Amino acid sequence: MQRWISHTKVEKFDGEVTLEQREAGLTLPYEVDERHGNLLVIGGASALFSRLIAVTVTAFDNTNARIGVGNSTTAVVDTQTDLQAIAGAANRQGNVMEATYPQHTDTTGTAGSKSIIFRSSFATTEANFLWNEWGVFNGAPGTGRMLNRKVENLGTKTSAATWVLTLTLSLA
Repeated sequence: MQRWISHTKVEKFDGEVTLEQREAGLTLPYEVDERHGNLLVIGGASALFSRLIAVTVTAFDNTNARIGVGNSTTAVVDTQTDLQAIAGAANRQGNVMEATYPQHTDTTGTAGSKSIIFRSSFATTEANFLWNEWGVFNGAPGTGRMLNRKVENLGTKTSAATWVLTLTLSLA
């Protein structure tokens, strides 16, 4: 029996931090928060299966994929198509992938080939609100197809911090 597995990691940095600074080890997060679990929603499952049989659906690739965050605590149900952010667009944001993401290794013999990794950064001027929900999209939240959704408090992001959200989805 296959299972959908999700691992979320939020790295929280003081101030404005660039990808280059992080990769060079010039700055370290003041907090790392890791969580497990989320729900594959019906629209996301349908998009995956449509891509398998060459039906045209926007890819969850570097050009289109985004991680969206919002402030809603509305329970997750598999028929949802968007984040449920309280006060709508003012309390949700979807950011594009960092360079080289999403990442997946195509092989037929290693367990790592059953995973894909998405990563987005949220600068000091972005998504400054309580992060209670997140998901992956193949376009901006509100317009793109939502793949999955999770509801759990990750903390309140402020303009004094850069947060990096990494989401690993696997089959096991």
